[in-house]
Amino acid sequence: MKRQLIALSLIASTTFAYESLQGPTELLYWNPEKAFNGYTLFAAHGKSYLIDMEGRLVKEWRIGTNPRFLENGNLLDAMQDDPSSFKGFQELDWDGNVVWTYEETRPNHAPHHDFVRIFNKRLNAPTTLYISGKTITREMALAIGVDPAKAPSEGGEGNRGGRLAKGGKTMVDAIVEVDMAGNVVWEWCFFDHLVQDMDPDKPNHVENIADAPHRLNMNLPGKGMRGDWLHCNSMDYNPELDQVVINSVQGEFYVIDHNTTTEEAKGPKGDFLYRFGDPARYEQGDPPSVNENWTKGSSGHKQIGGAHDVQWIDAGLPGAGNFLVFNNGQYLFEQTAQSYIYEIDGMKNGRYVNPPDAGYVRQSYHPDMHKTPRNLSRQIVWLYGSKSNQGFFSHIGAGCQRLPNGNTLICSDTEGHFFEVTPQCELVWEYINPITKEFGVLKTIGDMVPMANSVFRCYRYAADHPALKGKDLTPKGLISDVVQRPARRNPADEKFPQPGNVDGASSSVRQNQAIQNQPARSGNADRFAQMDANTDGLVSFEEFAASEKERRGGDFDETKTKRKFDETDTDKSGSISKEEMDKAPKGKGGRK
Repeated sequence: MKRQLIALSLIASTTFAYESLQGPTELLYWNPEKAFNGYTLFAAHGKSYLIDMEGRLVKEWRIGTNPRFLENGNLLDAMQDDPSSFKGFQELDWDGNVVWTYEETRPNHAPHHDFVRIFNKRLNAPTTLYISGKTITREMALAIGVDPAKAPSEGGEGNRGGRLAKGGKTMVDAIVEVDMAGNVVWEWCFFDHLVQDMDPDKPNHVENIADAPHRLNMNLPGKGMRGDWLHCNSMDYNPELDQVVINSVQGEFYVIDHNTTTEEAKGPKGDFLYRFGDPARYEQGDPPSVNENWTKGSSGHKQIGGAHDVQWIDAGLPGAGNFLVFNNGQYLFEQTAQSYIYEIDGMKNGRYVNPPDAGYVRQSYHPDMHKTPRNLSRQIVWLYGSKSNQGFFSHIGAGCQRLPNGNTLICSDTEGHFFEVTPQCELVWEYINPITKEFGVLKTIGDMVPMANSVFRCYRYAADHPALKGKDLTPKGLISDVVQRPARRNPADEKFPQPGNVDGASSSVRQNQAIQNQPARSGNADRFAQMDANTDGLVSFEEFAASEKERRGGDFDETKTKRKFDETDTDKSGSISKEEMDKAPKGKGGRK
């Protein structure tokens, strides 16, 4: 109650972001008259948590990557605690029972980052769409006209949790749809929608890239088709239009038609219906640049610098039908980087308009912000950015959500920072995730490396949502009071790198000392107890990997560790029980 009164006492004051090296976690501010009342769902380091508006824990689940509630009342999430790579998905009921599982078993596909449950009208049944990396060989790339200097190199590596692409291969993102029986019913891939202006003998050749905004330039300057080429990280489905939107971290999102067969999706019917973010990528705008003796830059016509959580605003909500996207704000050459939320109306009279054709306005800033004026698309109809340069910035991850009262919920990934703003950009609710990866659950958080308490996304649900209606929503207390997560390290050990990589050396010394001081293990039971850091009777991949890092030091191999974890996790639940550990042979999860 005291915490709530403190928060409420701030309502009459002016709210603003400020710079701080030490501060409290959990609820920082709440204006109950203007905030949308509900429950916030988020995942932190392998578990999912549901909190009320005061930040009190209501429910938790032993799965946690990017959870969301479904209209049937269940919770859907990825299997592993890593948005960038996971085997598949699990659907849990309120009590945590697994009611549906899907695992991608095809060797050349790797699910990652985002997924959405939809109702497929053609099948008259629910299906699940997800982003998947798809292996592309050097030979395949050269065959369609990729510049040999930009094609996957011999012996090169892909990058999706070690699951893809070694030896002259790369990863190109696809969208896969599966039914409830696990059958692939539809697929679309960027690789089928590329264009080039180098080799006129190839069928995807055009004289001018600017004439083909509906396809992706495979020979874009500066970025070869190597590794994790596009790094798509979010997607959404519009049931009224039967369309899918997917974004690349490189600063664009793309709309495609879902009303196609898989074969049709490979051809012109699968080309982009609309794209937004960086017209220089299809030669209809200027790229960012540095000028004035390297002291000032220009964003050119680039609108987004690192995109996450693109979505259509749902029907019935303010702004319905518009796009909402988290703009991380990197690579915009604004002098001072910060993140933004954009609401974008890409249509006129029911038809998509190419953004350069819509034009731009010149956006200027208060002189004390020391930001370079830039071209802002006229299709951006609302945006949020902190007036204080240091108030809101997440260089990776992050999310946003339009709420029923017109407010927008924002998740700033790298700092575990959730906040809600009104259409007038007034702050009405603010929360800091207290759960850290290495340092336990903290009531105050200090100067740490980003991602210490990171959260990929968060979602707000009303009390009458099917997942919550009729459920026991009695608060159990603040997370910092009721969640047990022992610290693995002391925050004081985090040092800012010094000249000569002094900290790197001292870190290695500390790591070696930790290995030397580790008590001798008597068997798998002792090993299990040491790995089960949060003492919940299960070992997550995060706990498993942390133990392996501590044991092996510089010899740690994440790919091998993940393979060992998967082999030990025999029931494919995403965690290892003591029984599974006891049965593990030497060299797997057991003692080697």
